[in-house]
Amino acid sequence: MKILSLSLAGCLLFSLVSITLMESFLALSLVFWVIVLVQKKEKFAVPGFFWPLVVYAGLSLVACFFSVNPEMSLKDARELLLYFVVPIAMSAAATAAGRARTTLALLASGYVSIIYSLGYYAFKAQPGERIQGFMGHYMTQAGLLLLFLCAAMSFFVFNHSWGRSSGRTVPIYMRWLWAAAIPLAGVCLALTLTRSAWIGFVVAAAFILLLWKPKTLILLPVAVGVVFFLSPQPIKQRALSIFSLESSSNRQRLQYIRAGVRIIKERPVFGTGPDTVDMVFQDPAYGLSVEARRNVHLHNNIIQIAAERGIPTLAAWLVFIIWAFLSLLRLSKNRDSPVFPHAAAAAAALLALVTAGLFEYNFADSEIAVLFLYLLTVSFASSRKAEE
Repeated sequence: MKILSLSLAGCLLFSLVSITLMESFLALSLVFWVIVLVQKKEKFAVPGFFWPLVVYAGLSLVACFFSVNPEMSLKDARELLLYFVVPIAMSAAATAAGRARTTLALLASGYVSIIYSLGYYAFKAQPGERIQGFMGHYMTQAGLLLLFLCAAMSFFVFNHSWGRSSGRTVPIYMRWLWAAAIPLAGVCLALTLTRSAWIGFVVAAAFILLLWKPKTLILLPVAVGVVFFLSPQPIKQRALSIFSLESSSNRQRLQYIRAGVRIIKERPVFGTGPDTVDMVFQDPAYGLSVEARRNVHLHNNIIQIAAERGIPTLAAWLVFIIWAFLSLLRLSKNRDSPVFPHAAAAAAALLALVTAGLFEYNFADSEIAVLFLYLLTVSFASSRKAEE
């Protein structure tokens, strides 16, 4: 079990640094997990939300065979294997030691990404450049930082309850390492100029404050106002553009919604096939501008999933999201439980991803999906062991 948790920790160590190494360690984790199951050292166990996710994956595979380009869709379907992170994490993070390894690896990955991003901004970035860290795109970087910030906020605010079930407490310096990461990661998130992630972060912060001390919610708009006032002009302009229909990207998002709805009406059951929506909306009949047609998706999780995989697949995804959130709320009832910080982080991450996903197709990013599913699962791994 130790080597399984170490391999998953390796996956998380590179989660904000390298997709290749992240997936390599995840593949290694899968091998060790199968060995553990075969040797009957661990029984197969998954959270309840995993089953609608399996249905989502199965329906996605079916949609591949009805795709406008089956070969491309089947190639894209390989990413469904990443969902094995759920049963892997369920076993690897079932012990306090396993959770400590994976949590520390995530913290280290965040700091490596933060240091690199700040260094790049200070010494190499061009004026107005959107910082992308180690990722190939600034929006992927923003999504990862958003999930990392959800963990950092929860682990800092609710750190007092860690380790009680095992008779140990987490060293106090760990709490302050997470605390220091919050403003640093926040600056990096701001430098990505990704508005959807900014909105997701505000929602996640509001949720954490609501769990902690509801009265502190009044400080959130004050904090947002102060940050806006102190921000450089490019960030202010980007923030103000959220409310402007003069923004070309805002107009494009409205075009994507209209085009997506039309595609859904035309192909309601199986969609166009995974990773093929951009092939279909190249037709001028869908009303997208030439600039909008250069993109590869519809900038919305709900519209994109329904358009490329069909309404039944979207229904399975929504059941997965709602099931996971309600389950996390149940785990969050006991504030003195060692599960609580992880459950709060996961619920905040879910709200953040869903909110940002109203303006961006973030569930398709492999890096984001792996980190997101790990955060969701670790709470249930801890809860399961406590019940046993």
